Order: sequence, then C-alpha cells, then structure tokens
Amino acid sequence: MATTPATEPQFETPPSPVPLRERRRLHTKLKLATQIGEGIDGYIIGGIGMAMGALTTDLHLSTVMEGLVGASPLIGIFVGGPVFGRLADRFGRRPVFLADMLVFLVGSVLQFFVTDGLQLFVIRLLMGVAIGGEYAIGAPLLSEYAPKEGRGRLLASLEISWYVGYALATVVGALFADVQGGWRWSLASSAVIAVVCVALRGGIPESARWLLSKGRREEAEELITKYGIEIDVAAELDERTEAGQGGFRSLFSRRHIRSTVFASVFWAALVLPYFAIGTFWTQVFDALHMGDNAVAALLVYSFTAVAGVTAGCLVVDRIGRRRLLIPPFWITAGCLALVAVWPSSTPVIVAGFLFFIFLNAASSALTAVYPLEVFPTSLRATGVGFATAMSRVGAAVGTFLLPMGLDHFGARFVLFVGAGVLAVGGLVSQFLAPETTDMDLAAAARTAREPAS
Repeated sequence: MATTPATEPQFETPPSPVPLRERRRLHTKLKLATQIGEGIDGYIIGGIGMAMGALTTDLHLSTVMEGLVGASPLIGIFVGGPVFGRLADRFGRRPVFLADMLVFLVGSVLQFFVTDGLQLFVIRLLMGVAIGGEYAIGAPLLSEYAPKEGRGRLLASLEISWYVGYALATVVGALFADVQGGWRWSLASSAVIAVVCVALRGGIPESARWLLSKGRREEAEELITKYGIEIDVAAELDERTEAGQGGFRSLFSRRHIRSTVFASVFWAALVLPYFAIGTFWTQVFDALHMGDNAVAALLVYSFTAVAGVTAGCLVVDRIGRRRLLIPPFWITAGCLALVAVWPSSTPVIVAGFLFFIFLNAASSALTAVYPLEVFPTSLRATGVGFATAMSRVGAAVGTFLLPMGLDHFGARFVLFVGAGVLAVGGLVSQFLAPETTDMDLAAAARTAREPAS
C-alpha cells in the first residue's frame, strides 16, 4: 500500500456552499486580472524598444539619457518589488493588487505629454515601481489560490502574458513607426490595458493563506470553504509558527538565505541578456552588419520568445522545474558565445539568436513559478519582491551599459558578457535549485531549504 511522504501530508478541501459556476468565475477573474497585469508589464518594457529611435531624435537624447530612459522601468522595479512586496506581506494582497494598477494608468497617460528625456525617465521610473509591485503581488496572490497539481503551468502562463504584451507593444510600435510623434501614441496606449485591468480587480477577495499567516484562521477557513481552495491548513500554521512574521531581515537568515540567493541569481541571469539585447536590438543588429531589416528581426525576436515561453508553460509540470532551468542555461550561454565567435556568419547569427531567444524564454516561465514556491507565505511577497529587484539590478545595468559597450568594445564583447552571465546562472541553479513540482506551497518552501539533489 502506497504511503504519503512526511513532507506532503494529506488533507481534504471541505465542500463549498458557493455554486461551482461562481467559484469558477472568481478563479477566471483572478487569473485574467493577474495575466493582464503581467502583460502590461511586458507591454511597457517592450514598447520602448520600437519607440527608442524616434523619441531619441525628437527629444534630442544623449547616449547617457538614452540608456537611462531604456533602463528606467528596470530601476523602478528595484524599488517597487521590495516595497510593494513588504506591504503585501504586512497589510494583505488585495489592497496592493489594486493600487499598483492605478499607477500604471496614470503613468501611461503622462508619457504622451513629455517634452524632454528627464520627464520620460521619471515617469517610466515610477511605472517601473508599479511593475515591481505587480511582480511582488500578482503571482503570489494567484499561487495562493492555485491547486498544487498544474500550479506550475498556471503560474508559467503569466510569463506567456508578459511575452505577449512585449510582442504586442512591438507590433503597436511598428504601426506607429512612420507616424509623426507616433512613439507618444504607442507608449501611451498601455492606458487602455490598465483600464481593463483595474475593472477586473474590483471584488477579488483576500488570500486565505495570507490570513492564516496572520493567525486569522476563522476568516481563512471561511474563504477556503466558500471557494473550495486547496490548502494544507496545518502546514501553513506550522510555517507561521516556525518562520514568524517575516520581513527583509528574514530573507538573509540562515533559514531562508538559500532561497533568497537562488531566486535572485537565477532570475537576474535569465533576464539580463534578454532585456539588454531586446531594448537595443537595432543597435546590436547594426553592429553585426545584418542590413536594414532590424524591425522585421525585432518582430521575429519577440514572437520567437512567445513561442518559447509557451513551450515552457506546457512542459513545466511534466519535466520538472530543474530540467527546464539548468540545461537551457548552458545551451543559451553557448549560443551567444557562438555568435560572438562567428559574428560575420549570417546562418550562425540567425540560428544562435533563435535558439537563445526560444530557450531563454522557455526557462523564463520559471520566473513566475520558482520564487513563489521557495518562500513561505509570511515571506512570499517580500521574497518575490526582493528577487525581482535583484533581477532588475542586473537587467538595468546591462540595459544602461549595452549601448556604451557596443560603442567602445563592439558586439562580440557584449555577447561574450551575456554568455558569461548565463553560465553563472546555470552554475548557481545546479547547486541551489530545488525540485518543487506538484508540491503544496508549504511543502515546497520546506524543500527549498534543503540541498538540491
């Protein structure tokens, strides 16, 4: 007779008094509200790549200001992730979930009226703060409602939304490319998405897991019963007793430092090359002497990423977290190094970049999965927020320095640096990445504190 591992206790979800249709409506609403929020993040970051050339000319940006405008959302995420994450762990998921989307809405509209690079930098910096908040609250809230089976696929679908938003921004930017001042319309168009998302987020209840982490068991059990949520209540309460109430200092305690280092490093290593190359794709394309098809190449870049993250979403619960993360790190490092070694070979450039984009995006599906699973509920939003911030430090530095790196050292140097970053990500993941597939969140957090097999 099969036995249940000690780390994964059996539990039953009580029957719900709420009709199945109403429960499904809540889950669908929460999923859409989170996916659209993730999509608008990609839209805001992706839109600048297509608009950069025109706005640089119109606003007379220097190379330094060009880098700052490109990196501004990433810098903002550095602040927004930890701050909003801590607020969500302390005051609840629900209020933060709505507030940060309002920042997107206001910032989107203000971009249309900028008259210089500094104004655009400040506005996109504040929008980056909101993006950090979205990473810290959206996925954690969805994960805390998700069943353990299929949770990876559900959370990874958020990354599909991010890449779809990124690709959609590229398409919108291309449509406005030949319009005088069209970059203003393309950047401000994110306001439409923000309005839809604000409307969806009204009426979404608080997280039952968060309520348990605060000792509010009666309220939590009422939600669990009402919506048929699958939660190991005893395990969550045990985690609360052992982990305390969390906070930034707890991230660096002996108990959680392993999770903090892993989530921060693997995420940073994945996104640094993608953001840097994607934001300044035209310059990279020109430096590789690939002709006048940079716009078409950027569209291919974006849609190949969508295909990659979709593939990652489909296999994340089948092959496991570690297999989706570690081998692609080494392969993508090799792809960028190969292009750097043969920068004059068109077939090598095309094949190398396509493999890099596809596999990098496939692994990026885990940025919406792993950070949610390696921290306990009392520390989840804070941990995700901090990991988000650390990932964007590298991405912001890479985005800021890439145009100057191209000017002073050339494309080969930039590509070798990207390959080195990916190799570091592979090495750290080899030793620290846990296997958390199909585990309850409380069990996954315990597993993350143990040495990887």
